[in-house]
Amino acid sequence: MSDVGRNDRCPCGSGKKAKRCCGVRRGPPPHDLATAFLATEARAAAIQLTHLDVAELEDVFDEMIELPEVDVSLQAPLPRLYSPRIEHLVETIADESLDFEEVDEALDAALPLVDTPEIRAQLAHAVLDLVDAGRVDEDVAAAAVLELAEPGSEFMRSALEQAAAVAAGERCTPSGLLVVSR
Repeated sequence: MSDVGRNDRCPCGSGKKAKRCCGVRRGPPPHDLATAFLATEARAAAIQLTHLDVAELEDVFDEMIELPEVDVSLQAPLPRLYSPRIEHLVETIADESLDFEEVDEALDAALPLVDTPEIRAQLAHAVLDLVDAGRVDEDVAAAAVLELAEPGSEFMRSALEQAAAVAAGERCTPSGLLVVSR
């Protein structure tokens, strides 16, 4: 549809102008908007953390890894239809006979399926909302936002692991509900 102008008739056959019908998508794509949001918030987060020394930063980042246990909105949203890699992750977490190494391998395989700028931005918004509600410390939230802006985010990994553990019925939601999957 890139060769259709705004004032041309829509190729769908409705007879309306393209701008009033199926239209021509304007503005940046959601991927770019999410990336820009994360970059902007990461700059503010970096400034927020400048008053901390190295030991305090380590403590804040350790707390940040546990944030997905605080609220469901801080867990990576799992797709409604599990791909084989997501299904394998949930099953691996549910299998208590497996060790941490096997869970890490399953996490590594499933992470690219949910680790997108849009989901990272969604998680950053959720963290900032919890700061506004007084449920999350500002420094811990700043660390989470800073992490979400970087590739290989440990926060994203923790958010996926917590979501899969809840889906597997291995952990309760922050409100105390035990979710039973399938």
